[in-house]
Amino acid sequence: MVKQGLFVIALAGLLLTSCSVSKSARTQRNLFSGSWSLDNISYENNTGNFKSVIFNDAEDICFEGSDWFFRDNNSTGRYTISQSSLCQGGDRFFRWSVVEPSQNYSSQLQFKFIDENRKDISGGLGYRLNIASLTEQNMVLKSNVSVEGELVTIVYEFSKK
Repeated sequence: MVKQGLFVIALAGLLLTSCSVSKSARTQRNLFSGSWSLDNISYENNTGNFKSVIFNDAEDICFEGSDWFFRDNNSTGRYTISQSSLCQGGDRFFRWSVVEPSQNYSSQLQFKFIDENRKDISGGLGYRLNIASLTEQNMVLKSNVSVEGELVTIVYEFSKK
């Protein structure tokens, strides 16, 4: 009986440890928390003029000046695009997390779209952006895409509101 109780306690401890978030990821989550403005979108690693649809949602120009909000206590957030002749305005809701770095990449912001009731509307598919820099006032995220077989990096520059 005592062995069985110790086994259950050990198993519970193992599960809690395996699900815990590292101190680095917790720090990044805390830095993400709050309101941000997406000030600029630019492109690296290639030349020419680019126009892209971001997150399978809207053209890049629609995202410039968009408002982003990250709530770290329940891992939800939203971004708001302003209505214009080029852009369908409104709120887009998402669930987000910080993915620990590995040998292949730095820390990443991961998110997928949800509805107002926090239900998945993306079929489990989502997006990952490399966290190039993150401070209390500024954030730079990057994502790599292929354009005609060539690597292009989309750079998202945010400032804290």
